[in-house]
Formats: sequence, C-alpha cells, structure tokens
Amino acid sequence: MFDTLSDKLQNVLGSLKGQGRLSEDDVNKAMREIRLALLEADVNFKVVKQFVAAVKERALGEEVLESLTPGQQVIKIVHEELVKLMGSASAKLTMSPKPPTVVLMVGLQGSGKTTTVAKLAKHLVKQGKRPELVACDIYRPAAIDQLKVLGEQVGVPVFSIDGSNDAVEIARKGVEDAAAAGRDVVIIDTAGRLHIDEKLMEELVDIRKQVRPHDILLVLDSMTGQDAVNVAEQFQQQVNFDGVILTKLDGDARGGAALSVRAVTGKPIIFASTGEKLNAFDAFHPDRMASRILGMGDVLTLIEKAQQNIDEKKALELEEKIRKAQFTFEDFLDQMQSMRKMGPLAGMLAMIPGIPKQLRQAQIDERELDRVEAIIRSMTPEERRSPEILNGSRRKRIATGSGASVQAVNQLISKFKQMQKLMKQFAGGKKMPNIPPELLRGGF
Repeated sequence: MFDTLSDKLQNVLGSLKGQGRLSEDDVNKAMREIRLALLEADVNFKVVKQFVAAVKERALGEEVLESLTPGQQVIKIVHEELVKLMGSASAKLTMSPKPPTVVLMVGLQGSGKTTTVAKLAKHLVKQGKRPELVACDIYRPAAIDQLKVLGEQVGVPVFSIDGSNDAVEIARKGVEDAAAAGRDVVIIDTAGRLHIDEKLMEELVDIRKQVRPHDILLVLDSMTGQDAVNVAEQFQQQVNFDGVILTKLDGDARGGAALSVRAVTGKPIIFASTGEKLNAFDAFHPDRMASRILGMGDVLTLIEKAQQNIDEKKALELEEKIRKAQFTFEDFLDQMQSMRKMGPLAGMLAMIPGIPKQLRQAQIDERELDRVEAIIRSMTPEERRSPEILNGSRRKRIATGSGASVQAVNQLISKFKQMQKLMKQFAGGKKMPNIPPELLRGGF
C-alpha cells in the first residue's frame, strides 16, 4: 500500500543523509517534498499540516542543525512523528475479567466486515481464546450463511436465529448462548449499508444498549482512502466506537486512511488485514508500520510470523542440509508451504531491512507458486530427493500430472539447480551472490 509514499519519503530523506550540514533552506525544501508526498498519499490535509509543522520545528532545532549526522537526525524525527501520528503505542482489545468479552463489529457494506469477523476469531483462537460469532446481519442476502461457512473454516460456532428480523434480539440471545456454552469472547457481526443512514445507526445504538459491548470496532476499507476517514468521523459521532480494523492494507491504495484515522478520530488502529486468506490478519503496531514506510523493514513482525508458522526442529534440519548441500525438492516444498502460511511473499519482502527496491517491488504471482507446488507434488518421492534422475519421459509424466507444460517443468528444474549451486557456494563458505529476481518470481 505505501510503496509510492515510501519511495518518495526515502528519496527526500536520502538526499539529506549525504550532507554534512543542513541549512534552514535544506529543511524547508525537504518539508515541502514531504508535504506533497503525504497529500498525494491522500492523507487528511489538516493532519499533513500538523505533521509537517511538528517535524519542521524539531528539525530546525540545535540538535539537528549542529549535529554531525543531521540527515540521520531528521530521519529519526520523521519516524517518531509517524509513530505518534498512528497512535504511539499498540492498542489491544479490552478483555473482561468476567467472560464473555463482547465485541461489536460495525462498518459499511463492502468493507470486508463479515470476513474480518472470522479473521478476528481465528486470531483470538491462536491466543487460546474460545470465541463465538453472532450473525446479526439480517438484511444482506446470504450474509448469515457466509458467516456460518467462515465460522466452520476457523472452527468457531456461529449463533443465529432462522427467520428472525430482530437484530437486537439475536445479539442478546447470542451473548446468552455464548455465556452458557462457556465461551470467553462473543463477536457480533452487524449489518452494513452502502452509506450511513439513520436506520443503521439506530439499530447499532439499540444493540449497544442491549449487550453493552466491551469494545466496538469499526471496520474500514483502506482502499477508500480519505472517504474512510469521513466514514470514521460519522460513526464516531453516532456510535462512539473504540478502535479501528483496517482491511485491504495489501492493496494499491495510497495509505491516507492509515495515516489519518487516528489523528482525526482519536481512536487507535487495533488490527490490520493484509490479504484475502483468513490468517492474513495482525495486530497493528504504529512503530513497525512507520519503519516499513521509511524502508527500515519490520523484523519483529517477520520473526513473530516465523515463530508461529515454522517448526523450529525442521528449521534446524534444513540448516544442516544447506550446510551439507543436500537441499532437495522435498525440502523446498516444505519451506514454501511454511513461508506461504506467513502471508503474501511480497509483504514479507517489505519487512526485510535494506531489501533492494528491485526485489521489494518484484511481482510475485501467488498463482505461479500454486503451479510450482503442483509440479513438485506430481513427482515421486525418489524424484524429489534426486532431481538428477528426471529424464525426458519422467518430465513429460510430471507435466501431464500437474497440468503444466513440459517447458514449465524444465524451467522449474533449471531454476532449482541454480538454487542448489547458490547453496553449495554458501555451504562452502563463499559470499552468497545476489539472487536474480526471476528466481523469486519463479517460486524461489
């Protein structure tokens, strides 16, 4: 999402790093560029004005102008002000000491609210919670069925009342059902509208009065940019929500919502959704997001994802195989599956500090990875362990079994051999050469 803004900010700040001293004119020029970059990213103009003023005031202080590394000081200031803009500390759900904790989900239709309900449930299950979902969207066709399907996928029960058109009653009985079943969190999926209207707000207010939620979370589609902030302001005035969940952060929007909503509403961004899969959902950390925007990576999130999805014993076994240059297609398939559990590969590349722009912006087609997996699964165990036996007839059989062309099979084997050569060099103690971007695009 922040690629364009990130590139522009890095260019502006990069030009300051090489200067031994900064003048007031240097700072003013940099602030003009930062202002333009933020406005083009669809950040609220009042927020931009306040942000630039705060950075400029600090950048013109003696600590920067008299510093031997003024460019680094300005980068530090911009990072700190970005963190402050998005909320300083990470916010969390309010968990009731007396279960169940009730979470009311609100938002406009099309924001991804129902899917986000399931993602939040899956996130809580990973934390050892036992959530239950309540289907209160009685207006959108198939909304209740959709929630039931999603609930089944994440292994969480869904409460609904067939034929009922009373969302307040469904919410109340859903909370009662969850309490009786010993569930510790209730997530209520409410109806959305194409726009904010009086009936929507009245229903939400009635549900809030009836179930007294511990948290009201507003689901915002970050792809709508500044409109998302306008929606947040209206929900704040009438429902007084507690926090925000931003969806579609992996999209090509300019990032204005993420950088504006906290400053405009005073409400924190608690979670962010970064993909269509149900595990593409994380707590929102302002400091980590600021680091990613400025090209500093996000090592902590990368480590957390790795700890959740990669088996430590298997990782040690893989390290030993690489050292002995014994990496096989079986190892590659296993690692590819573990990596894909962590989320979109393009998103992970963005978390690595100092990653070259060429690799960070490499177009990694997830469908290509599906094709790679199909080809490897069409091999016999012996062929995966010993790719050198893959002659013409075997390759033809693999192509037929995977629905790929013989040429695609040949290309994969060729790229795999390239990777094996790289690993042998690494195992031999030589400096690891640069990995060509085409290897990444081909599933490596």
